[in-house]
Amino acid sequence: MGTLAADEPFENTKRGRSLPALFSLARSATEGVGAVPKRLDGSPSAAAWSTLRSPMERDLYTPEHELFRTAFRQFLEREAKPKYAAWREQGSVDREAWRKAGAAGFLCPWVEEAYGGAGGDFLHSAVIIEEMAKSYDPGFAIALHSDVVVPYLHSFGTEEQKRRWLPGCVSGELVTAIAMTEPGTGSDLAAIATTAKKDGEHYVLNGSKTFISNGQLCDLCIVVAKTGDAEGDPHRSISLIVVEAGTPGFHKGKLLEKMGLPAQDTSELHFEDCRVPASNLLGESGAGFLMLMQKLQQERLVVALGSQAAAEQVLADTVRYAQERKAFGKPISKFQNTQFKLAECATEVEVGRAFVDRLTAEHAAGKYLVKECSMAKLWQTEMAQRVIDTCLQIFGGYGYMLEYPVTRAYMDARVQRIYAGTNEIMKIIIAKQMGL
Repeated sequence: MGTLAADEPFENTKRGRSLPALFSLARSATEGVGAVPKRLDGSPSAAAWSTLRSPMERDLYTPEHELFRTAFRQFLEREAKPKYAAWREQGSVDREAWRKAGAAGFLCPWVEEAYGGAGGDFLHSAVIIEEMAKSYDPGFAIALHSDVVVPYLHSFGTEEQKRRWLPGCVSGELVTAIAMTEPGTGSDLAAIATTAKKDGEHYVLNGSKTFISNGQLCDLCIVVAKTGDAEGDPHRSISLIVVEAGTPGFHKGKLLEKMGLPAQDTSELHFEDCRVPASNLLGESGAGFLMLMQKLQQERLVVALGSQAAAEQVLADTVRYAQERKAFGKPISKFQNTQFKLAECATEVEVGRAFVDRLTAEHAAGKYLVKECSMAKLWQTEMAQRVIDTCLQIFGGYGYMLEYPVTRAYMDARVQRIYAGTNEIMKIIIAKQMGL
């Protein structure tokens, strides 16, 4: 396979995207690269700080994963970052960006070639999650689509359902969402009010959902609804039903304005006598709660990975700023308070990296990590909030200006402690796993 030019689309195989094509591109882009710019005294320049490796060497990724990382960075620089401001303004990501991400092999990279995927693994997704966070992504919900929603279709879908939907999820032609939260119900899934009643060869859905990410753009929405399978046991009365955009009775409500992640379209969804083919049921009727519990481990790890990477990037950018910003005749990095604060942040970031890397490796190996992933979601999101807040303070008045990435990172970080299960719920799960 010949090396691709940097501005060419990645090669597609007959059955799916080719990871070797990505690696070939990345190799050509990184030849001769690697020297770190130095000051006259031989120390790394401030501008080079963010390119330096962590003092704790990582062994999580293979060289192929790192080449994949380089290719994805190039994609972000070319196809995403120039549009971030426009996406923030319009409150959503362009559909074309989803298609380009799919064509390049960056959606659901772990899906098998038989369904149009690249045949990678969860570590390829972890690379994408890290790089999105480091780019100060305003809400291009690739991870939600690839690593939260589509895994339900892959794990619980019938062969017919997988062949029907997975290729479109990989290509970007189908954008996905999952609808759990309701106006009166958040973390208590057993209390949902949305119903799906069997009527011949259809389910009839009624109810409303809120705070649904990808709500406006979604072509497929996995709806959590009560099908009444076990009277008196709400946990065995929940099912997952795939509703396709355009289905009569499926209404996308208003686009909700949020504190952060302004480009991630978040919406209300309404179902009014919405008739869905019974063949759109995922898994068995009444097994929805168990399926949700099985997949929430990965969802919480995804949040932890993004929070960790965001904290690392904000810290790196703050170190650079502190080295360049002067007060009282010298860089503010020379003041003891600045040094102490950044040293504390760096310590938290290093501890967090060691923990989340271990969990990522074990999760990719298929281990049961409900307690540990709940811990990571709890600790990584709160650590990121602490680190970003401390870094924002070092920026002073500039840290309050929306044109500065650290300001937007501060607002984006806040929701990490809320979605995928609030941090209070994480503590309950951890305590139960401890046998308390």
